[in-house]
Amino acid sequence: MAATLGGKLGAAQVHHVVGGDRGWDLSSDVASWSSGRSFRVGDKIWFAYAAAQESIAEVNSPEEYESCDVSNPIRMYTDGIDGIPLDGEGIRYFVSGKEESCKNGLKLHVEVMPFGNPEPEKPRVAVAAAAPPTPSGSARLYGSSVLLLVGLWLCHMAI
Repeated sequence: MAATLGGKLGAAQVHHVVGGDRGWDLSSDVASWSSGRSFRVGDKIWFAYAAAQESIAEVNSPEEYESCDVSNPIRMYTDGIDGIPLDGEGIRYFVSGKEESCKNGLKLHVEVMPFGNPEPEKPRVAVAAAAPPTPSGSARLYGSSVLLLVGLWLCHMAI
C-alpha cells in the first residue's frame, strides 16, 4: 500500500517505479519524476524498459554521470525490469547505456537518506463528522420518567 501511494507508512519499504507509468524512457522526464521524492535506506527502485533497445548503467561518480561515461560502470542492467535495493546512504548515479539517450536526459541520481523518518511530519487536516446533539438535562429526565412510569404500570398489570 505504501508503494501504491508513493509515501511512507511508518518506516515501511517503498518501491519506486522510475519514470512512473512510462518507465525508463525519454518521454517519462525522469528528472521531473524524481524531484520532490524521498528515497530512504530500505526502499527499492525499479527500472522498466525495453531490453532490446535500452540498458542502464550504475556509474561511480558525478563526472561519469554528467558525461554519460559508461566505460567502467559499477553494474549494467539489461533485463528490462530491474529492482535495485537502496541498501546504504549516499548518492547513486544511473544513466542510459545508450550515450545518445543519456545525453538527452535519460539519467537519474538518487540521494538515499537514512532509514526512518527524521523529517518532521506535516500537519494533517482531519474532518470529523458532527456528533449528534446531546440531549439537555430536562429531556433526559423526561425520558427517564416515562420509562419509570411504563415500568410501574407493567408491574401493576402483572399483579
